[in-house]
Amino acid sequence: MKKTFLALLLSIALINLSFAQLTQKIDSIIQTGFKDPNAPGGAFLVSRKGNIIYEKAFGKANLELNVDMTTDNVFQIGSMTKQFTAVSILILEAQGKLKVSDPVSKYIPDYPSGNSITIHHLLTHTSGIKDFTKMKALPEIAQKEMSPKMMVDFFKNEPVDFQPGEKFDYNNSGYILLGYLIELVSGEKYEDFIKKNIFDKAAMHHSFYASDRKIIKNRAYGYHEKSDGFVNKTVISFSVPFASGSLMSTVEDMLKWQKAINSNLILDAAHTRKAFTKYKLNSGKEFSYGYGWHLKDINGVPDREHGGSVFGFKSMAVYIPEKDIYVVGFSNCDCHSPTQIIKDMAGLVVKNTQ
Repeated sequence: MKKTFLALLLSIALINLSFAQLTQKIDSIIQTGFKDPNAPGGAFLVSRKGNIIYEKAFGKANLELNVDMTTDNVFQIGSMTKQFTAVSILILEAQGKLKVSDPVSKYIPDYPSGNSITIHHLLTHTSGIKDFTKMKALPEIAQKEMSPKMMVDFFKNEPVDFQPGEKFDYNNSGYILLGYLIELVSGEKYEDFIKKNIFDKAAMHHSFYASDRKIIKNRAYGYHEKSDGFVNKTVISFSVPFASGSLMSTVEDMLKWQKAINSNLILDAAHTRKAFTKYKLNSGKEFSYGYGWHLKDINGVPDREHGGSVFGFKSMAVYIPEKDIYVVGFSNCDCHSPTQIIKDMAGLVVKNTQ
């Protein structure tokens, strides 16, 4: 009996030692980019089998008020918004209100080449339409309040870059169109649809459609870095990135999102599989993007990943289905990218679970 008890104590001690070593290694990885406690910082979370095994914040959430970052801080997540837009389209398909094979012209009859561009092309960045973020006229509307239709009208008559399905080319305009389609088909505003069908169902109570006017508790303020120091982020109208990049969240809410996807809380299994399927171009060549997620690998282990960048903020998350490992990180300065840091963290945790 005594031997069994001692063996149990030794086992617990070894587990605690291993956990402490893993935590120290993760700290070291993060501090390669977030080592200054007086600079804008970030929040990071690692979960394994749905349980948080690491959660920590670095740096400042607000430089003017000298407020330390916490893991409860709310960040703009940029293009990680596309996950929510893609799942919203699949929710509408599951409800029988649209099909991803539908042409854009079914909903926007006057859209140029709308008969040959499908919702699937928009979801997979294979539509060939002009990415509005690359248009020279963008600064003219960046601070204007734009309706979804106004945003679509801004780029729809631009020459296409290639024919639909010919190549994969990451495209924000496609997700603007998807947001507009969500509104047309559902009869609801995009932000209301997301809140009702995703945020509320997944109990993501600290996730929002971005606003500079609303009081958002625990908001992390965004910054740029200039040669003489940090400055507040450039102000833009969130109606411009819209469904391609205008949501806000916390690291714990993003874990709730991942759990909701895994448990089919929001979307049935058949439609969820569509989001995580690798598709093919017209040539038959496969590319590594599903609907709203890149489908790549970490050290040979398949993953689902996506980052985001919007004035003052950067974000990144990686999910490894085989190990049920989720790693997410946010930065409140677009000078500090968490992308490689998150990948390195994910690789480390995978290595320590083999």
